[in-house]
Amino acid sequence: MEEGLHATTQRLNGKGHILMVKAIQVGLGSWGFDWSKEVIPNVPSIEVVAYADASPAATERVQSELKVDPQMCFASLSEAAKAVEADLVIATLRTEAHYPVVKEALQLGFNVIVEKPFASTMAQAKELVALAEAQSRVLMVSQNYRFQQAPIAVAEFMAARKLGPINQVSIDFRRHAPTQGYRYWDMPDPLLADMSIHHFDLMRMVLNVEPVRVACRTWNPEGSPFAHHPTGAALIEFDTGIVVSYRASWVSTGRPTAWSGEWTIDCSEGEIWWTSRDHFMGKAKPDVVELRPLDGKPENVKLPALDYADRLGTLATVAKVIETGSLPPRFSSGKDNLVSLALVQATIASANRAGEWVDIAEVME
Repeated sequence: MEEGLHATTQRLNGKGHILMVKAIQVGLGSWGFDWSKEVIPNVPSIEVVAYADASPAATERVQSELKVDPQMCFASLSEAAKAVEADLVIATLRTEAHYPVVKEALQLGFNVIVEKPFASTMAQAKELVALAEAQSRVLMVSQNYRFQQAPIAVAEFMAARKLGPINQVSIDFRRHAPTQGYRYWDMPDPLLADMSIHHFDLMRMVLNVEPVRVACRTWNPEGSPFAHHPTGAALIEFDTGIVVSYRASWVSTGRPTAWSGEWTIDCSEGEIWWTSRDHFMGKAKPDVVELRPLDGKPENVKLPALDYADRLGTLATVAKVIETGSLPPRFSSGKDNLVSLALVQATIASANRAGEWVDIAEVME
């Protein structure tokens, strides 16, 4: 049975559908707590039956601020698994803890949704994908940028060749981390591994193509607070011959882009311009998609509302997959996400080799 095709068989209603997906959340640090407070309570199909973190301060926080029963809190996944019945592990830990916790969760028979990157190395990622398939369990990576109005609409335009075949694609990302609360100044590869993973994954989803090779240069401008390179530029060649030009910076003093960047897709019959996730510090602007045909006036596309967007979208989707046993289009399974992870690592390798071309196949192997 392929990864993602296992459906839970407990707590069924009269139509054979799950009434609620019971979950254990593992990892209650600052980002994990944000999941606990802002994401999980807003997905009605998820019921958290246990919280796990090795830090007593972390479990005490969910107890005091979220009024969680202390009997629902445990020091480890193994302890929680002995005390409760659950279908899903929500892994919201620091990156280096993803591999051991996801592996343990799969071995214990749980489905898993995990933050990205879901492993630190390709070998670890492949092992987790193989384990999920062997256990017939769902392994989903929370690529939350996929769950926005604009990229979904543009992916459908690309599939339908709305303005003809693609000529080239340009993507720009600009943010000034020092004035926006960013604090991971010592993180290795803060641009490519921490931010560009979102853009690289969107390339694959929106354009429905797979990367073949990449050439990338990164640098650390004078006066930057980063210990490693926060700025870069890359050319990414895909299997259909499309080349994407990608430029990104965490220390840009120019006009900030939305978090998904600004995309220009040049097609044979016109241009598609779009942007997504334009929100910060409580302020938000809607996604924008503009069609610019060669022989007509620009058109702002009316985007349909989503029932669940962003991280809520990833969590609601994994719950539905567990319920039905069916994978929806553009599902970010661990198996699918191997290629996005490989693109990140190939780009880092190219930057470390002074910008020489690196084949995706080299990294995948």
